[in-house]
Amino acid sequence: MLKIGQFNTLTVTRDTEHGLYLGDAEGNEVLLPGRCITDEMTVGSTVEVFLYTDSSNRPIATTERPFAVVGQFAFLQVADVNATGAFLDWGIDKDLLVPFSNQKSRMYRGGVYPVYIYLDDATGRVVATAKLDKYLGNVFPDYEPGRRVKLLVMEHNEAGYRVIVDDRHWGFVYNSDLNKPLVLETTCEGYVKKVRADGKIDVAVGAVAAERVGKLGHVIAKALEVDGGFIALSDGSSPEEIRAKFDCSKKDFKKAIGILYKEGRIVIEDDGIRLKIK
Repeated sequence: MLKIGQFNTLTVTRDTEHGLYLGDAEGNEVLLPGRCITDEMTVGSTVEVFLYTDSSNRPIATTERPFAVVGQFAFLQVADVNATGAFLDWGIDKDLLVPFSNQKSRMYRGGVYPVYIYLDDATGRVVATAKLDKYLGNVFPDYEPGRRVKLLVMEHNEAGYRVIVDDRHWGFVYNSDLNKPLVLETTCEGYVKKVRADGKIDVAVGAVAAERVGKLGHVIAKALEVDGGFIALSDGSSPEEIRAKFDCSKKDFKKAIGILYKEGRIVIEDDGIRLKIK
């Protein structure tokens, strides 16, 4: 079955003057235009392509890679606006339509907007919508703490960052769990901290906390050896001072030196930490 709006691995079935025809196991065929063909593509070879529909609603294959596919959220830029709606640049030759009915507010050329990409049942075409909530939180998240997830960074406030988790749920990354800011409108990898009763997810970015703190402990111990056995950082040091030295949050720093102290490797003094002499 050909999957419109997705990547498909298909077999070259025939060569024509218009391009190569690619087929699936069920005998369905789709045209790959000549501009996408390479010398390696011959009858019988397999090709990974993305499928969309042309202006006549016919399936077309391309080797171009869109910024996002059906079922995903992304920030995309408006390339044009006409009487039908806004057209987004999504990385392939044909722009992606956002009908006026799918816009939260009027979209303008050059603007960058968060959208969800889906296959319209009525037309069979790939379209986008800026009305995101309809496609988020429809099932309760089934995640264990520490599960690796994909995040799309949506917005920032005083507490942290609102994110979309795995293109299905709302989540939040707290500033206190970060050692550097996230970049808005980009994707990154995170780890589930916990699933809240309302179905939203608390997420950490970077390594799982235990792994991250363990690595930081080794870094601090090595720095103590290099710096003559003493570093003028302690519980009373500012987050900025700690970040400048170890590129970490104060929270992780305190956890790491606590572990080193329990292991008998350091002495915690009022004005810093000292390597314990064996």
